[in-house]
Amino acid sequence: MIDITSGAALAADSPTPGQHAAAAAAASSLQAHFHAGMSADDILQVFHLKRAQPTLQAFSALFHGGADGVLIRLLVLRELAADSTTSAFSRADINQRLAYLIPESLETVLTRLRTHALLAWDAQAAVYRVTPMARNVLSALDTLLAMSGADDQAEMGFLLSQVAGAQAVGGVTAEQLKHLLGRLVDLTEEFRDAIASGSEFRLRAAQAKWHMACDWVEKGSLILRAITADARADAATHKAAQAIGRAQSALLNMQGMFSRALNQIERQRVHLGQSGLSTTDVKRWLLAHDDLASLAQGAIDRPLVPLFCTPAEMIDVAETELLAERSSVAGPACLPTGEDAPLTVDQAPAVQVDLDDWLARLSDFANLGNFPSFARHGLMSVPVQESLLPASFAIASYRASLLPLLGDADEARLQGATAQLARLPLTFAATDDMLALNDPHIAFMSIATLTLDLPALESGPLDE
Repeated sequence: MIDITSGAALAADSPTPGQHAAAAAAASSLQAHFHAGMSADDILQVFHLKRAQPTLQAFSALFHGGADGVLIRLLVLRELAADSTTSAFSRADINQRLAYLIPESLETVLTRLRTHALLAWDAQAAVYRVTPMARNVLSALDTLLAMSGADDQAEMGFLLSQVAGAQAVGGVTAEQLKHLLGRLVDLTEEFRDAIASGSEFRLRAAQAKWHMACDWVEKGSLILRAITADARADAATHKAAQAIGRAQSALLNMQGMFSRALNQIERQRVHLGQSGLSTTDVKRWLLAHDDLASLAQGAIDRPLVPLFCTPAEMIDVAETELLAERSSVAGPACLPTGEDAPLTVDQAPAVQVDLDDWLARLSDFANLGNFPSFARHGLMSVPVQESLLPASFAIASYRASLLPLLGDADEARLQGATAQLARLPLTFAATDDMLALNDPHIAFMSIATLTLDLPALESGPLDE
């Protein structure tokens, strides 16, 4: 069998003049990127990267060039490495396994992989072998590809898997923890920007992403506790683990910020007349259409005819507008004659009348317990449909949109009908289940209840 490591060591012990020239040229080209007087060898990261030069060259051999060439190289290497029944492949075996590739392309890929020590050629047995370096590279790529194909879009899964794997073999480093810490900081800033934007859709998308991140945080906490309790870890690793713990705490504390921002949006929601629809419903409906321009089909009877004007017509129109404005500004010098003010009748809007009637019903229930009637010592709660119906769909939707204001301390400090609603000693509790109704306007409604808050009722009389 071929011993690649010993061959490389022999080549390093007896460098040729050409290798000396190539090494000197590489050093000079690297130094050209630094300021005068600054040596590349003085940078710690340059030292670490130079030490990992064989691994970097393996990645360069795979990913250098166009995207199509990269795919073919990875395809050939993955096909050969996936066969666990044998460790050696003759050229006939390779041709049979990769028969869908043309011979010229296959020969080019095999030559490149063999040149960069991703495939080893055993001249005595006339077979190819996948090198350990190639298997390490493919293992790292397979982990990243598997994470990127999941639903979490590789938010923290790949980084956390690297930390967990390193901790399992006792080789976790501060650099790996800093990558995870950087991703936590990025997510925290992203969520804060979403909260500051005030956009309901952006907030809900960020909240779903936050729940996903919390699942990874729960898994990562076990790993961090093992790292902090490991006596073999150095001071930098302990410090990075503690910083990750603080970042996780800041991430978990954002639940209250999401709730307050969504409640504020709920209070400011605008409803379109008495239809029961809000601007959020309209925007969600528009976002469901891929081509908004198609909604205008049939809305215009004929194409728009453009109107072109020459400079002469534009001057005439401008002069006419200017003279008309001057005459209107001058106007008559005398005062206009007096006129009687028109008589108007102040009528309350229909929505306000309905709101007042509904508040009266809820106030009767809160004060007298007669909505509906039940025993004094029984359960002080009624189904929500008892308070919303009978009514049309628009009126019932309008009433339902006001139920979350019950018990709202901020709204109760204000004035008006909604503030009176917020001060009622009632508690609104909703569930995700639906209930079929025998109603001419509404077929289904969420199962919810209105409960009388007896402690609040006994503390003082209801503010009428």
